[in-house]
Amino acid sequence: MEFTHETLVEASKTWGLFYLIGFSICVVIYTFLPSNKKRFESAEKEIFDEEDGPWK
Repeated sequence: MEFTHETLVEASKTWGLFYLIGFSICVVIYTFLPSNKKRFESAEKEIFDEEDGPWK
């Protein structure tokens, strides 16, 4: 089997696509894990803890 530039480009595009799809699935699973609910809720509340106004 001879490796040409086109073969390597096709392989890298294919595996890159699978890598990004797998990474996206892992991020979605991590986001919706019940053990992370408390962490995300506290991060949501910390944004609004201080008064909303201009800096002094």
